[in-house]
Amino acid sequence: MAVAHRSVISFGLVTIPISMYTATQDNDIHFNQLHKEDQSRVRYKKTCAHCGRELKSEDIIKGYEYDKDRYVVVTDEELEKIKTEKDKSIQILHFAQLNQISPVYYDKTYQAVPEPGGEKAFELLRTALMNEQKIAIGKTVLGTKDTLMAIIPRENGILISTMFYQDDIKELQKSYKIPEPSEQELKLAQILINSIDTPFDPSQYKDEYQEKLRKLIEAKIAGREVVAASQEPVGNVINLMDALKASLEMQNQGKAKKEPATKGAGKKKGA
Repeated sequence: MAVAHRSVISFGLVTIPISMYTATQDNDIHFNQLHKEDQSRVRYKKTCAHCGRELKSEDIIKGYEYDKDRYVVVTDEELEKIKTEKDKSIQILHFAQLNQISPVYYDKTYQAVPEPGGEKAFELLRTALMNEQKIAIGKTVLGTKDTLMAIIPRENGILISTMFYQDDIKELQKSYKIPEPSEQELKLAQILINSIDTPFDPSQYKDEYQEKLRKLIEAKIAGREVVAASQEPVGNVINLMDALKASLEMQNQGKAKKEPATKGAGKKKGA
């Protein structure tokens, strides 16, 4: 896997050289745009607004529009020239608890791996953060932007998530009148939550709609008719208490079906 970014985690007098690898990938099915008339691929070309000539990537440079149709050109070399070693490293600003940060602040996640010679300091930071149940908040320059980062310890390594600034986060656009749930409703809701409280296992979740989409594409390629999906009934909450009781009853019925099979298997093993 190619390295996405190389940097140094720095706090106090400790420096840890690291490589950062992207921790996520895009598995979605993507469609191309086609001309409706003859189903030919729609292409986008980069052209010069002045001469109309099609441009290659090596013909394109960066420019900032400081006035109407007036630009100042900035090269990659000049952008690198104004960076200090501090800008290039991930400076730890402070430490915090993970649950203090709203998920809305997280952007892209990377796996951090120590470079040769940095393994011990890397493991020391990871273990100390795990023991204290804390994360580190740092900052570095990525591209042309000072980027906030959360350094998050895990059992088998460290994850680094880039973060949005507060100015990047929209305020809640819609508000609603907050009703007061009754004590009985709250108790039933808590019982329902606890009845399906299980450890998070990411392997249990699949993108089911993507699978349906693959089958649709396979059917179209084979010339078969696309069959409409059977519609599942949608719940209509009329009375919250009744809905909670019905949900809890469904959970209990599901558990009851599993228990006899488990007990039977235990007896067979003992026999």
